[in-house]
Amino acid sequence: MIALLQRVGRAEVRVAGSPRGRIGPGVLVFLGCRRGDGSAEAERMGRRIAGYRVFPDGDGKTNLDLTQVGGEVLVVSQFTLAADTRKGRRPSFDTALEPAAARVLVEEVCQALRGHGLKVEQGVFGAEMEVELLNLGPASYLLEVSGRS
Repeated sequence: MIALLQRVGRAEVRVAGSPRGRIGPGVLVFLGCRRGDGSAEAERMGRRIAGYRVFPDGDGKTNLDLTQVGGEVLVVSQFTLAADTRKGRRPSFDTALEPAAARVLVEEVCQALRGHGLKVEQGVFGAEMEVELLNLGPASYLLEVSGRS
């Protein structure tokens, strides 16, 4: 499982022009599921996102996590993160998890985040979405979780 976290002042996702999820300060998470991912990886990813220290403390050091700053989370499924881009000029999606299973895991990650007391908004799985964000920093972090990590 792979997640691209972006520290944001605000973020919104729209489908067909209609808002579907909106957050204030927190983290926008683009989430991709790979073949071999399961519930254990979803739980681990939720725990990692909730506890990942990407917010500045009083000294300006990135020492605080979402729970410590009262941040919100917007989760947007993005299967293209699971693409294999190691060769050629076109991504291969052979490593991406099939949509039905990925949908379940995205929900499990969101539930894990809610279990940490976080407000979680979501995009619409499989939909063409418009994502608008105000990236603070800019700060983006790539997290990976697998059965091996």
